[in-house]
Amino acid sequence: MRPIRITEPVIGYAWTGRHVVILQCRSSTNTFFSLHSSLHALLEPSKINCAETLSQLLSIGYQVASVTQLQPDIVQYLLVM
Repeated sequence: MRPIRITEPVIGYAWTGRHVVILQCRSSTNTFFSLHSSLHALLEPSKINCAETLSQLLSIGYQVASVTQLQPDIVQYLLVM
């Protein structure tokens, strides 16, 4: 019997690497600005409210690795799982 090779992500198979998400928000209005992630990162749909998007990412297991102010009004969160 030949071993099964998985080339595409399949529901039910755990991804064993690290997941990275970069979330950018406007701090003065608490609004979502942009989101970038690694290819297999686990995500839920982002919300207009930045705090809610950050809360969702934390609730599924991400941890904040760093927070950086990019511009006077833009804050970037680097999250990893």
